[in-house]
Amino acid sequence: MKLTLTEFVSLDGVSQGPGSPEEDTTGGFTQGGWLVPHMDQAFIDQASEWLGLADALLLGRRTYDAFARDWPQIDDPNDPFTARMNSLPKYVASNSLTEGSWNPTTVLSGDTAAAIAQLKAAPGREIQIHGSALLAQSLFAAGLIDELRLVVAPVIVGSGRHLFPDGSAPTGLRLVSSRTTPGGLALHTYQVTGSADYATYTGVSDIPSS
Repeated sequence: MKLTLTEFVSLDGVSQGPGSPEEDTTGGFTQGGWLVPHMDQAFIDQASEWLGLADALLLGRRTYDAFARDWPQIDDPNDPFTARMNSLPKYVASNSLTEGSWNPTTVLSGDTAAAIAQLKAAPGREIQIHGSALLAQSLFAAGLIDELRLVVAPVIVGSGRHLFPDGSAPTGLRLVSSRTTPGGLALHTYQVTGSADYATYTGVSDIPSS
């Protein structure tokens, strides 16, 4: 299976608390809810299409706890995500959790990278990471993430936890698709290509013609 990461980020790279002021106040963060003003039907349609590719979810402990608390309580019949989110197999990477309350859940402890590599070797479509920035950083460093889907909001948050802070693993990406929504969200899909490439610019003759 392919391992994909879907992440909401601000223009300055913050991934903390996109959905509400109360979503994640870790570290005294008070700027939550920055994605919501820009959500629109085009974004909902794309997010639903992405979720339709999932055969399983992989989450870090913090994101899992929030999802397990919130998703079972949603009963909006027009919500295109709830039934799938609640029914998909969930894997949570945690060395402190012994069992999950959001069934079906499997706890991955110990050598998480090895366990995830084994999951990827199984037949299927996608294992999807949603949020879970700390987990994503470690899996990028291990070379396990195949595709990154960024939803970039047109806002500078100014503080908060970043998806890729200083010290993140240098990683090469190839842009697969890109679009914008009427609400101003930029939706970028990247294929992970391995280590980052570097070169020296010596003039326009270095640039390939289109």
